[in-house]
Amino acid sequence: MSHPVHSMFEVPATLSVALAALMYARGWFRIRHSFPSTISVRRLGAFMVGLLSVWIAIDSPLTAFHHEFLSVHMVQHVLLMAVAPPLILIGAPVLPLQYGLPSRSVSRTFGRLLHRPLIRSLRQLPKHLGVCWLAPVAALIGWHVPVVFELAVHSRWWHDVQAASFLATGVLFWAPVVQWPASLATAPRWLIPLYLFAATLPCDALSAFLVFCDRVVYPSYLSTPRLWNVSPLHDQECAGALMWVSVTLIYLVPAVVITLQLLSPPRTSPRGVVRGIALRPSPTGEPQVG
Repeated sequence: MSHPVHSMFEVPATLSVALAALMYARGWFRIRHSFPSTISVRRLGAFMVGLLSVWIAIDSPLTAFHHEFLSVHMVQHVLLMAVAPPLILIGAPVLPLQYGLPSRSVSRTFGRLLHRPLIRSLRQLPKHLGVCWLAPVAALIGWHVPVVFELAVHSRWWHDVQAASFLATGVLFWAPVVQWPASLATAPRWLIPLYLFAATLPCDALSAFLVFCDRVVYPSYLSTPRLWNVSPLHDQECAGALMWVSVTLIYLVPAVVITLQLLSPPRTSPRGVVRGIALRPSPTGEPQVG
């Protein structure tokens, strides 16, 4: 049986990631030049590492092995759902990307696009904590149903849809945690540790099934060439253990941090420092502080 080694992402993927990085960096430097205390180096670093995580998942040499090893496939899923989304959101990407566009006319068009009714409705989704929790759970469980998973293995197009859905639902999930955009952070902060803990449960259930199942769940991995003498069942156990450990740590560490913040006495910001400045575009499409 032949497997599609290359994805339709692959030709434009590296160029797209590089272009996004250049646009963000250009916008970040322009904002810092005008308002030095507005957007931190931490945001720049987080966004770049988030983009790097996306690239590793969809277009790095790692992708050459995802049809041979379920564990590699699982690394891609974790990167797209749990690593890249929070880092990209910490980067507060909308305004730096808009500010980094090559011309004012393009920037205005981008600004108007953000205020289209459909886009505005999608941007309101982080207000609904239940939707933010259910969407990635549905994507995770749905795509790991054997019949659906096999569809993504055999179809280039469905594999790309799978990757896009993991990234999109991951962004939706992490938006209330990162609290970006801040205007949509309506959930009580004390709910977020519970929200994160509850999200580990479906992942743990799926991971446990893969680890303790005594048969290979996905038939495609029975017929692939075996590299390094790793059996399909052992590979499946490694994939389940990888998800179990990584997702638990990635979700529970911010839960602990937020809990400690809630229990700590409030700190006042230094005088003259305004939080949240320059993190929203104006209705006309021009970058705007506020």
